[in-house]
Amino acid sequence: MEQKAHSGWKHKLHEVIYEADTPAGKLFDIVLFVLIILSVILVMLESVDHIDAEHHKILLTLEWIITIFFSLEYIARIISIKKPWKYIFSFYGIIDFVSTIPLYLSYILAGSQVLLAVRAFRLLRVFRILKLVKFIGEASQLQSALKASRTKIAVFIYVVLILSVILGTLMYLIEGDEAGFTSIPTSIYWTIVTLTTVGYGDIAPQTPLGQFLATVIMVLGYGIIAVPTGIVTAEFSRGNKGEQSPGRRIHTNTQACPNCSVEGHRDNATHCYNCGHLL
Repeated sequence: MEQKAHSGWKHKLHEVIYEADTPAGKLFDIVLFVLIILSVILVMLESVDHIDAEHHKILLTLEWIITIFFSLEYIARIISIKKPWKYIFSFYGIIDFVSTIPLYLSYILAGSQVLLAVRAFRLLRVFRILKLVKFIGEASQLQSALKASRTKIAVFIYVVLILSVILGTLMYLIEGDEAGFTSIPTSIYWTIVTLTTVGYGDIAPQTPLGQFLATVIMVLGYGIIAVPTGIVTAEFSRGNKGEQSPGRRIHTNTQACPNCSVEGHRDNATHCYNCGHLL
């Protein structure tokens, strides 16, 4: 009887913390979402000297209240599942832990409380909290497109780096120390800044030949920017066609398995696809 009651409250706790489909779960996640935003705002305000000087105690008190809430939430997430390490070493588990400890560490390592800004990563939960069907689908397609494009993009970046070394070396030979191109690494830095169309203006060619080469690099930069965009767009379009094919659809169920914590179940699923546990 005791074991059944124990599993009963753990199941209810799991429903509230991990599910966004139930009213209680959605309310909990929205409150959590608001606290995450408030926490990030507090960290930003604390970094402003005159605000921190005037309201340091209030800011610190609010940070402690939020940190204690996050700590209790982290513990609750661990005890409400049968395999805690599945959550602890998951992406969200690591983010939750890292976003909780900085204020505690500030009493050991001075200034470590600024790491509280990492809580902004917890805003990723908004996709699960608000169950934004359209955005979940688009994010999934974008992730697939990026994965499919990674080899092509890696080769492209490799070519750009080689090109930067060659052009940077040429600019070093043409301009030299007088124009600020004091070394080949400095010239490569200038080339990359120019190729990416950032153009800090801290170094600029002075000779006609150097200016001509700079013009070529600038024009080349526009073409280079377009290449990775085209690669990802092509894969994204291909993924869209795949999603529209019969038998394929986006599943928006936010239920997490109480046994192994895996998410991404099909709508109306009754058992976990990973471990077979009853949902």
